[in-house]
Amino acid sequence: MRDVNQLFSSFENLSVLIIGDVMIDRYLSGSADRISPEAPVPVVNLQTTENRLGGASNVALNIKSLGAIPLLCSVIGEDENGVLFKELLSSYGLSAENVIKSPARRTTIKTRVIAGNQHLLRVDSEDTFALSPEEEEQLLIAVLHVLEKQKVAAILFQDYNKGVLTPNVIRKVIKFANERQIPTVVDPKKENFFTFQGVTLFKPNLKEVKEAISAPVEAELNSLNEATAYLKAELNHRFTLITLSEKGLYLHDGHKGKLFPTFPRVIADVCGAGDTVVSMASLALALGLPPEEIAILANLAGGQVCEKVGVVPVDKNQLQAEYAGVRTHFVST
Repeated sequence: MRDVNQLFSSFENLSVLIIGDVMIDRYLSGSADRISPEAPVPVVNLQTTENRLGGASNVALNIKSLGAIPLLCSVIGEDENGVLFKELLSSYGLSAENVIKSPARRTTIKTRVIAGNQHLLRVDSEDTFALSPEEEEQLLIAVLHVLEKQKVAAILFQDYNKGVLTPNVIRKVIKFANERQIPTVVDPKKENFFTFQGVTLFKPNLKEVKEAISAPVEAELNSLNEATAYLKAELNHRFTLITLSEKGLYLHDGHKGKLFPTFPRVIADVCGAGDTVVSMASLALALGLPPEEIAILANLAGGQVCEKVGVVPVDKNQLQAEYAGVRTHFVST
């Protein structure tokens, strides 16, 4: 079993290619002390406006926060928010080299109105239609450029059903990965759920599994094992990691499944937890860690960001300290 300090230092040697839908998460925060005379809704006295990286770009930020190198490939609009998105990437030291601008699309922006740490409203501005064949080709050229230029330890698909991950893109990237023996990790959404054939690690949440297989699935071991058998027959993947919200997560290593309950937390907001879980799982998988360690690290990382309001990246130092505290109780030597 590796020393914890050595384990976390080893993240710095890894580069992860992230492909998927990027967006801006905007937060309009203030106080709400009265009800509008125009409609039965609160009046928010705006105090701050904050823009954060969301979707696949939040995954890239999590990868960077853990000490590894994120390589982001995506498509944004050729619009004002696209300019803002690239400025946000730059402010976090993330490269926009392989982020393609499209005149036919809007850059996705999710605006949340918050008062007293409570979400009151979300407004989405986005296009969700699939990339055109020309845009697909541009994206695939960018992916190949990264693979030829960098030593990639893992490829991570982050799907938000905004149109970047088309069936053609998914299949061709998996083919590129298999040819180069690079592990692949997927955070799926409903539309392309069963398109990710032959990936290494498949990470849906429980709600997504229920919707995909149209059968009752409960957050208990036997039910999850049965659901995983169904997924395995459809996808022929290796690992199944299912997040279970406040009940933790489930991991099947290809032979058996196991439940990993959450660690005690004061939950403020679950936004972005899935991004953090899949980011941590990707790095742990790239290092060849045992499945149990992958699950514990991912569980801790996802729980940590739920303690903060809004979409935020994982804190590596906090995660390392927490992992050192619980590791010996869960991981066999």
